[in-house]
Amino acid sequence: MKTDEEKTPGLRAAILAGCMVAFLGFGFAATFGVFLTPMSQDLGWGREVFSLSVAVQLLTWGFAQPIAGAVADRFGTARVLAFGAICAGIGFALRGMTTDPTAFVLTGIFVGAGTGAASFPIVIGALGKIVSAERRSFILGLGTAAASLGMFVAAPTATTMIGTIGWQTALIVIGCSFALILPFLIFIARVAKPTASGSSASDFGHALSVAFTDRSYLCLFFGFFVCGFHVAFIQTHLPAYVMDLGLAASIGAWSLALIGLFNIAGSFFAGWSGQHLSKKAVLSGIYFARAVVISLFVLVPVTEVSVLVFSAVMGLLWLSTVPLTMGLVAQTQGLKFFSTLAGLVFFSHQTGSFIGAWLGGRIYDVAQDYTLMWWAAVVLGLLAALIHLPIREEPGPLARAEAGGDA
Repeated sequence: MKTDEEKTPGLRAAILAGCMVAFLGFGFAATFGVFLTPMSQDLGWGREVFSLSVAVQLLTWGFAQPIAGAVADRFGTARVLAFGAICAGIGFALRGMTTDPTAFVLTGIFVGAGTGAASFPIVIGALGKIVSAERRSFILGLGTAAASLGMFVAAPTATTMIGTIGWQTALIVIGCSFALILPFLIFIARVAKPTASGSSASDFGHALSVAFTDRSYLCLFFGFFVCGFHVAFIQTHLPAYVMDLGLAASIGAWSLALIGLFNIAGSFFAGWSGQHLSKKAVLSGIYFARAVVISLFVLVPVTEVSVLVFSAVMGLLWLSTVPLTMGLVAQTQGLKFFSTLAGLVFFSHQTGSFIGAWLGGRIYDVAQDYTLMWWAAVVLGLLAALIHLPIREEPGPLARAEAGGDA
C-alpha cells in the first residue's frame, strides 16, 4: 500500500509549511489580551472598548471562516491564505496607528477577516483532506500544536515589545510579521487542490441543508460555541484579571504563554486519542474537565502559583477540542465540502468568542468584577459535556453519498 507521501509528492513539505502558517497566523491574534491594560490606560478607554474590538474581530473571523472554507473548497487554499495574511497584517498595523475608539473597534473587522482566512482552521482543513483517514486526527493535532506554539512565543514577545518600543510600534511590527506567511504558501499550493471545483451554488446549499438536519453535526455546531466562549474570555481578560489582583503584568503574559505551551501536548494527545478512542467521549471529558478546573481556580486564593498552574492545566484542554471536532466533521460529513462545513462549525465557535470577549468587558465595567463570567464558563462547560454525548461516530448522509459517488 502506498504511503501518503507516495500518493501526494511534496506532502511533508506542505505539512511543515502548513504548521508554519498556523504558527505565524494564530499566535498574536490569540494573545492580543496583553495589550488591554497598557492601551486602556494610555488612551483612557474602559475595558468594554477594547473587548468590543476583540469581539468584533472574533465575530468577523467567524463570518469569514465558512466563506473562506467555501472558497478554499472551490478554488484552492493558498489563495485564501494569502488574502488572509495581507488583511490581518493591515488590521494589526491600523490598530497601532489609531487613537479613536470607534476606529479601533472597526479594525477588528480587518483582523477578523484576515485571521478567518489565514488561521489554522483553514490550514488544518487543507492538510486533513490530503492525508489518509488513519492519520487525519494526528495531522489535525499537529497543526493545532503549531498554532499553540505560536501562542506560547507570541505572548512574551508582545509583552517585551510593549515594554521596549511601546504598544503602537509593537502592533505595527506584528502587522508586518504576517508577510512571513506568504513564502510558505508555495508548498501548500502544490498539494492542496480544490475538492469541490465543479460544484455549483446549489450543491453547496444542498450540502448545508443536509448537514443541518444531521444530529451529529448540530451537536458539534452548538458544542463548539462553548469552546469559543471559554477561549476568548480567558485569553482576552486573564492578563487584566491577574493584574487587578495585584500580580505583575509578566504573570498575565506568562499565563497565556503557558496555555500555549501546554496546549502543544494537549493537541498531540487529542490527535492521538482521535485515532484510538471515541472522539465524542474525549470531547465530552475535555469540556467537563474545563468546568472543574475553572471552578477550582475561582474557589482557591489567587496567587502566582495558582495562576500558572491553572494556565498549564487549561492549556492541556485549550485547543485540544479542535482536532477532535474537525475530525468528527470529516468523519460524519465527508471531505468534499469539509472546509465549508468545518468553517460553519468554527463560526459557532467565534460567536461564542464574541460573547465571551465582549461580555467579559461589559460585566467588568458594570460590576468591577469577573466572578459572574467565571461561573458562566463553568455552567457552559457542563452543558457542552452533555451536548456531545448523542453524536453518532459514523458517516452521515453526505459522507455516505460521497463514498457512493453521488456527492
